[in-house]
Amino acid sequence: MTTAEKTLKSAMKGRTLIIWLDGDIDHHSARELRSRIDTKVFIQRPDELILDLSRVCFMDSSGLGLILGRYAKAAELGIRFKVANPTPEISRILDLAGTQRLIKIENASLRTV
Repeated sequence: MTTAEKTLKSAMKGRTLIIWLDGDIDHHSARELRSRIDTKVFIQRPDELILDLSRVCFMDSSGLGLILGRYAKAAELGIRFKVANPTPEISRILDLAGTQRLIKIENASLRTV
């Protein structure tokens, strides 16, 4: 089992695809995570995509690129996009990058699968 397989779980709730990420999002895992998220989006065709970051311990610029890229892909497909439950450390990275100007970031109660 690859790192990305261990760090991504997903569920459809109505027309919303929720993806829970776990662990580190870095240059080692970002490519495979990106591919797996995109595959789920193309298969499920949700109206909304939520990335839950409550279990992400570390994220470098590759993780930020992953999030911004999924935002762009969702926008291209007409899918609403949110980031949910970032830890304080991840919130700081998102704030420094100014992502809240593009992406809705919220704390929400999302049951994991």
